[in-house]
Amino acid sequence: MNGKTTYCLEGSVFIAGAIVQWLRDGLGIIMSSADVEKLAASVPDCGGVILVPALVGLGAPYWQPDARGAIFGITRGTTAAHIARAAVESMAFQSRDLLGAMRSDADLPLATLKVDGGASLNNTLMQFQADIVGATVRRPVVAETTALGAAYLAGLAVGYWQDQSDIARNWALDQEFQPRMSAAERDERYGRWQQAVKRLLA
Repeated sequence: MNGKTTYCLEGSVFIAGAIVQWLRDGLGIIMSSADVEKLAASVPDCGGVILVPALVGLGAPYWQPDARGAIFGITRGTTAAHIARAAVESMAFQSRDLLGAMRSDADLPLATLKVDGGASLNNTLMQFQADIVGATVRRPVVAETTALGAAYLAGLAVGYWQDQSDIARNWALDQEFQPRMSAAERDERYGRWQQAVKRLLA
């Protein structure tokens, strides 16, 4: 914009929200995608279950297209709710993987994470996302921003908005999620995720 160079970092996750579709269509443990939040929230935690959703391989930062998904930590006490919660948490773990790589590349700290998309409407996921990255998560009033972004670009092109600051003023907060998890628990939980991924790749 205005002759200035802008750099963006992008990380590709192959399966995130689609894991909820798999719970619905593949396992049949929920009737609709929206049901996953209630099911996942019906248990206090995932009961030691870790789900690595490499259904079509693992994207960034692993780049292992031949990897296949796995569920670790199942016991006789494991229920559909634990698997649903592990599926929801897998989205947050993958986001932390990406954010870790981005922080390393950009050498910048993360203070706030702005989210969007259908999965961002899941409060259980958003709270866990804040907990596992140790940063504030902010969800906008308009969660479906792909089409909105295209409209903003078109508006900039025809002069409806003067610059990016005009667009930034349109952003409105719906809900903010503060991290509540201790640093020790955060590191322990993320460490178990990393071990699960290593086992998968081995």
